[in-house]
Amino acid sequence: MSRSMFGVSIIKKFVPRNFAKSRALENPAVTRFVDKKLFDGDDLICLPKDNVIKVRKQLDAPDNMVLPSQVVDHFIEKSSFRWIMNFCICRDALSCKDYPTTLGCMFLGEAARGINPALGRPVSKDEALAHVRRCRDAGLVHFVGRSKLDTVWLKIGPGERLFTICSCCPCCCITRGIAIAPPLIGDKVHKMPGVTVSINENCKACGTCQAYCFANAIQMTKTGAVITDACRGCTRCVSICSNEAIEVKIENEGYVNETIRRLSQAVDVT
Repeated sequence: MSRSMFGVSIIKKFVPRNFAKSRALENPAVTRFVDKKLFDGDDLICLPKDNVIKVRKQLDAPDNMVLPSQVVDHFIEKSSFRWIMNFCICRDALSCKDYPTTLGCMFLGEAARGINPALGRPVSKDEALAHVRRCRDAGLVHFVGRSKLDTVWLKIGPGERLFTICSCCPCCCITRGIAIAPPLIGDKVHKMPGVTVSINENCKACGTCQAYCFANAIQMTKTGAVITDACRGCTRCVSICSNEAIEVKIENEGYVNETIRRLSQAVDVT
């Protein structure tokens, strides 16, 4: 039986506390237990923004460059079933003021057929593609792949038949918890293969980028910002830097196909 609306209302009450509660994960035994129950088998990849990849002069990219969003489009095209949530449970629970609460997650694959009909609706391929475009236009960042947490809170499965397309904001979404999650859990959210983000000599050490980093991957020094290995490549920092001091580079021309191959091994959407 899928998650009831009453159950969803209870879950929403705990969303504002999830980041503080994660401090309990400092206990290794608790971490292992939570990982097994909520994150076992996860493989989520953060996709950079298309507009950042396309417009950066440093890339010298042609107009027909393969873009990160084509990963999402591929799985939508292949999927046997597509479901859009009526709301984002994170933004709705926290009454987000800066990003739409009505642009919810999308779920692909046969397991999504079990979602409570009161939570959303099945959609066509074209409707699904239009939805992710609206999410990107609103400034949201896609986290895609396999997420056991979604099978738990929705009470559906199996996990290998559910593909998550989460469109996250930097202020309210559960991805904020990555910054304080232990590696056993946090390391299951990955940067897209072949994508690197770096600081150039234009940096004025203003600190604006640091405030937008959900992974706490940017450190400030006297001479400027430094991007650490914790970076998941969301590229929000590139979008908001007024000095054009942050660059995105693609070091693997097959980065989109590599991402598709990897996620296809984790989830079957057909």
